[in-house]
Amino acid sequence: MVSIRRATVDDLPGMQACNLVCLPENYQMKYYFYHTLSWPQLSFVAEDYKGRIIGYVLAKMEEDDPCPHGHITSLAVLRTHRKLGIATKLMKQAQEQMKDIHKAWYVSLHVRVGNKAAFSLYHSTLGYAIHDTEDQYYADKEDAYSMRLTFREDPKQAAKALKKIAAH
Repeated sequence: MVSIRRATVDDLPGMQACNLVCLPENYQMKYYFYHTLSWPQLSFVAEDYKGRIIGYVLAKMEEDDPCPHGHITSLAVLRTHRKLGIATKLMKQAQEQMKDIHKAWYVSLHVRVGNKAAFSLYHSTLGYAIHDTEDQYYADKEDAYSMRLTFREDPKQAAKALKKIAAH
C-alpha cells in the first residue's frame, strides 16, 4: 500500500535520495529546504507501507509574475513503483493546492523532449499543453518542452477573445 501526504522537512533526505536514483537533474539540500519552507502546502511524498519515500513532487509558486502561477520543479517515482498512478496522484495534490490556496491561474513545468513517458503523463493523463520549446534547457544540452495546465483564464486574454467574438 502506498500513501500520499504533504512533505515535511523530515522527508527531505528521502526526497533527495529518490531524486538521485531517478533523475539526471539533482538539487542541493538547501533547494529542497527552500521549497518546503517557502511553500509548505505544495510538495508531497508517496511512501510505502514501511514508511519509505518512493516518490515525491517538489513544487513552488512563481511570485515575480503579475499572473500567479505554480511550477513543478521536480517529480520522481522509483522505477519499482511506476505505472501505479502514483505520479498522477502526486501531481494532482500539488495542482489542487496551487489552485485552491494560492489562486494560481496555471501551473508550468519542463520536460525533456526525449522523455516520452513523462510527456505522456503530463499531456495525455494530466492535460498539460506545450507552451514553448526551450533549446538546450538541460545541463546535457537536451531541449525541453515548457508545458502548462491552465486553471483559469487570464482576464486580458479572455477580454481579447470576447472582443473577437463580438466583432464577428
